[in-house]
Amino acid sequence: MTDPLDYLFSLEQFGIKFGLENITALLSAIGLPERAFRSVHVAGTNGKGSVTAMLDASLRAAGHRTARYTSPHITDLSERFVIDGRPVDRHTLRAAIARVRDASAGLLAAGTLTAHPTFFEVATAAAFEMFRRAQVAVAVCEAGLGGRLDATNVLTPAVSAITSIDFDHQQYLGHTLAAIAFEKAGIIKPGVPVVIGDITGPAGDTIEQVARERGAPLVRAHDGVRIDDLLLGPGEVRMRLTTAAGNYGSLRLSLAGRHQVHNAVVAVRVLEALTGLGIAVSPDAVRAGLATVRWPGRLERLVLDAGRELLLDAAHNPAGAAALASYLAAAGEKRPLVFAAMGDKDCPEMLRVLAPAVEAVVMTRASNRRSADPFELAEMARRVAPALPVMTASTVDAALAAAWTISPHVVVAGSIFLLGDVLEQLGRP
Repeated sequence: MTDPLDYLFSLEQFGIKFGLENITALLSAIGLPERAFRSVHVAGTNGKGSVTAMLDASLRAAGHRTARYTSPHITDLSERFVIDGRPVDRHTLRAAIARVRDASAGLLAAGTLTAHPTFFEVATAAAFEMFRRAQVAVAVCEAGLGGRLDATNVLTPAVSAITSIDFDHQQYLGHTLAAIAFEKAGIIKPGVPVVIGDITGPAGDTIEQVARERGAPLVRAHDGVRIDDLLLGPGEVRMRLTTAAGNYGSLRLSLAGRHQVHNAVVAVRVLEALTGLGIAVSPDAVRAGLATVRWPGRLERLVLDAGRELLLDAAHNPAGAAALASYLAAAGEKRPLVFAAMGDKDCPEMLRVLAPAVEAVVMTRASNRRSADPFELAEMARRVAPALPVMTASTVDAALAAAWTISPHVVVAGSIFLLGDVLEQLGRP
């Protein structure tokens, strides 16, 4: 019989499929594991992974047995499935995937499923099965794409969160911020509190309308919040935080960048809502969680030999690029940029935003069939930033070597897949 992991990766051929029919049938066939634990459901254009990681770390610091489900992974599939702070082991992962695979085969044979489930549908069902077997108390789950028709939207969470709304995946989610917000707001459930980030204008109005229609209490994360003594360091953030519910005193965020202040506020307000629902998280646990959370590939510094350093960032859309550019500008040191991106992204806008903050750019290709051609990326860069030195490299190794001839300090961004390639090239897990 096919190895469960080989089976799972074989499903990538079926691409992305929106809709809840398959995941609902799969979960029903394996006994509705998603009902065995309480959950938090997090959606948003940017910041949802960081918020998910912050929530998980803080809940663990409060003594809760937790799980975390995120996507995609950077180097290893097990990164997506974390129980009590540790990625699941291969045996656990194979067993859960096999359970879902066998259920899928039965459903296909019976005609209940008319098409093979996708990679993400099986991964999601396997995640919930592993969380049930591990008897977790609370699972923090990140929506994969959008929200309304995302496979994770079978959850009825204790609290929902929408971190931000910006342009990304327009071919699936729509071409206006209001349309994208409507898809993200699909995670809002009747009567379930929803915490939203700094989302205004038509996007904010759309989310507010959906929440009102569903009788879901809406918490605007930044309302009534005061931030003092903000210090943005190269590898952390420090601040004093006061909300309407309490004074958290001095906080240290282990995740760098001004945008993580926004994410931390969203996370704190979600934790306050959970506390009000009997999932208690004390201020001490909040402080501990925010100070210790690790979320790879988000302004992550790798110190190498011979004085070389890489700054890895998963920015893969214009809003993410803007956050990275802001961080680089504040640091006051221009670095060469190694860049690759998927062909369906708004690469010209990403490059336009990043160009003023970098010294030069080396275009390469990530190990993904959707990766844009480096020569086409170079032409885009020359159009939007004529003064920026631009090079191309056929491999990630060659791109890093070219960038290091300019400076020992290099930034890598544009695609999570590129980050994975760089870490594999360096032999880093």
